[in-house]
Amino acid sequence: MPQPPRLNAVALISPQNHPILIRTFQKGDELKYHYVAHTSLDVIEERTSGKTKPTECYLGLLYVMDDVAAYGYITPLKVKIVIALALTDSVVRDADVVMIFKALHMAFYEAVSNPFLKLDGVSESTADYSPYQAVGSMKWKRLRQAVDEIHRALCAYAP
Repeated sequence: MPQPPRLNAVALISPQNHPILIRTFQKGDELKYHYVAHTSLDVIEERTSGKTKPTECYLGLLYVMDDVAAYGYITPLKVKIVIALALTDSVVRDADVVMIFKALHMAFYEAVSNPFLKLDGVSESTADYSPYQAVGSMKWKRLRQAVDEIHRALCAYAP
């Protein structure tokens, strides 16, 4: 039985390329995974600029850096999801990665669908206003908890 991929970090990025949520599961490597998320944006932009199939959300392997493989996904509303998986000797199946992305996409969708959630936490006077900038606040506690649950579910299947 193949070993499930080990999730090191998750990044959700707004359509305006503002980080919505960057959640790391490795202590002391927070800056590294911020870098992974931001460098993934260039590859995502390159792959989606000349894209002929707008229905394809999964972007596949974006790049490999040291001991991390970055995979990308873009939602129909142009929210980008990047995950960093630990490089191991086991084979990472695309079906497993797509399953992780779909779970993260649904967690984000459920968080945004909350009718009591106010996305206007940032002043609208700036020209570069994005309602997603307030995601890191305590109002988005449920999204962070859902991301943590997905990580725990993946860890539970590891031998």
